[in-house]
Amino acid sequence: MRFRESISILFIMLIAVPVAGELKFHPFQDDFRVSFGTTAFFFFLLWLRPSLLAGMLTGAVVVLFRCMLDWINMDEFVWNYSLQMHMPAFFFYATFASLFSLFRVNDLHHRPLWVGLLGTIAEIGANMVELSFRAPNWAHVIQLSFIGPIAVIALIRSFFVLSFFNMIKLRQAIWKKEEERHRNERVLMLISNLYEESIHLQKTLSQVEDITRDCYELYREMKDQPQQGDSERYARQMLMIAGQVHEVKKDNQRIYAGLSKLISDENVRDYMPLGELISIIVRAQEKYAKMLDKDIRFEVNVDAPYLACHIYTTLSLVNNLVANAVEAIEDRGMVSIVATIDESKEWVQFSVADDGPGISVKDKELLFMPGYTTKYDVSGKPSTGIGLCYVKEVMDNLHGHIEISEQAEKFATVFTIRLPNASIVQKR
Repeated sequence: MRFRESISILFIMLIAVPVAGELKFHPFQDDFRVSFGTTAFFFFLLWLRPSLLAGMLTGAVVVLFRCMLDWINMDEFVWNYSLQMHMPAFFFYATFASLFSLFRVNDLHHRPLWVGLLGTIAEIGANMVELSFRAPNWAHVIQLSFIGPIAVIALIRSFFVLSFFNMIKLRQAIWKKEEERHRNERVLMLISNLYEESIHLQKTLSQVEDITRDCYELYREMKDQPQQGDSERYARQMLMIAGQVHEVKKDNQRIYAGLSKLISDENVRDYMPLGELISIIVRAQEKYAKMLDKDIRFEVNVDAPYLACHIYTTLSLVNNLVANAVEAIEDRGMVSIVATIDESKEWVQFSVADDGPGISVKDKELLFMPGYTTKYDVSGKPSTGIGLCYVKEVMDNLHGHIEISEQAEKFATVFTIRLPNASIVQKR
């Protein structure tokens, strides 16, 4: 725990414990009291390290607070008498904290039963010390009529505090797990985008290689031609262009190598259950739809939710199709995501459908062309048009198929992709 947090908890404890101590009753009809102050004190000790200093400070503040109340309420206030009457409370809190530190209770949070039992023992011991200061001798303290009620109250109070403390810790654990899940999802989506970019970069490398070879071939042809006018100068320029393109290629290769090292090493962590992957996509697209001020409902049907599929391939392909569906819907609508496996267990199929305006027949032939788009933002700026081009390219590389159909049941457009099981499902 950070220092500032410890100071804040200690400060709150020094206020809360004296005030809670005034909610009390006297079980033995004398100055000895049972109050909520001990409950609050035990609760705060579970958060503090070290606890001995906290106990001594709390005991001192409690004594001063009770003396101040006597000064306010009594007509004839006698300082020595008030201090003598309340001073045993200091030894109660100091003893409680000492035993708490001695037992190393805060190192046993993973064993709540021991925490409850040791807390009970610490409270019983602290009560006995306080009673010893109030009673004329130890014979009056070590009696079953005194120890029995004290032990029962301590046991009930300790486990009550412990249950409340564990409820808070459980809530914190759930919150941290949720935060970790959000972080992991963001990382997975980021890497899936990098995976998509690496495919484009790989294609670019191939094109640059072709351009370099063509430039060099043209240079050789020009060199072989009879020297006429500026042909020699043009040949040198062509060789220079070929060299510059080659440098671009090497730079892209370094970038591609870095991306490949990040995402291409296949291991168990590269695979996740299909149901979880689809859930990640739905949550991401729900946020996207909200950002676009669209009211979109998502319908999901996964035949094999525990089938381990390649994370980045699945996310990049299906997420592209779902994002297109979200963008196609104008204000409100529904997107359906269906994942199935055929009977032969050789193909995995994903269907993404939406009830948007649909796609005209003349657009279908151009839909997978690089740069082609039917979507424009409010300012009239077109989208990049590389999403479906990427999907088609990956499908071709993985020997899969993609189909578009219209007016399927209640949906205007349905994109269906089929991938070989071997290209996406983890090998056993």
